[in-house]
Amino acid sequence: MPKSTTRRAPTRPSGGERVFTDDTGRLWSAALEQRDDPGDALVFRCISDGRQSVRALVVDPPAFREALDDVLRVWLDSAPRIGMLS
Repeated sequence: MPKSTTRRAPTRPSGGERVFTDDTGRLWSAALEQRDDPGDALVFRCISDGRQSVRALVVDPPAFREALDDVLRVWLDSAPRIGMLS
């Protein structure tokens, strides 16, 4: 009988991932990604609509861990879109 394996999502030592909805009801993921310089990049990815651009901005990790969904929405609105470089 084959052994079953359990897949585990990679852990994020930088503070975890948060899921929230924006003002129009789209589902977003917010996760810190460690960088070399001070401050981590908070990266937003839209879960419910893949046509939305990934966005990012620099935040303090403790501020991210304590942020309520309303704060995440404000940060999402102010985060610049990340696009393809040509």
